[in-house]
Amino acid sequence: MLVAFGTDEVTPTTETLVAWLSEHGHEVQVVSGTPEWPEVGRAVGEAVASGRADRGIVCCWTGTGVSIAANKVPGVRAALCTDATTARGARRWNDANVLALGLRLTTPTVALEVAEAFLDTPVDPAEAGAVSRVEPTAPR
Repeated sequence: MLVAFGTDEVTPTTETLVAWLSEHGHEVQVVSGTPEWPEVGRAVGEAVASGRADRGIVCCWTGTGVSIAANKVPGVRAALCTDATTARGARRWNDANVLALGLRLTTPTVALEVAEAFLDTPVDPAEAGAVSRVEPTAPR
């Protein structure tokens, strides 16, 4: 799977994530450029929405900023997840395609658990109708 990865700060957690993704057979596209959270979130979101990446992972201090920025890109469903169970739910029920992680409290071990759950969980096809209603062109 091709994963777009972006962070506004390099930490042991981000370094561990990038290494783990590569070690587990994922192609990692590290988003570079201005290392501020609005650009990081937008760039990863655009990579996913355009099909240049299958999924995305974004990181900033709380995870909130990159999540908001990524969600501004039509077709992105970014989810801020703090544990593996939430990440599984975000994929299964919401077809989330970008994982947002906060660097302040997320240890490398927890980040790997969350990322693995996010990348390995399939979408529940029964949720397609609900997911379609959150797209920008969806009827309200």
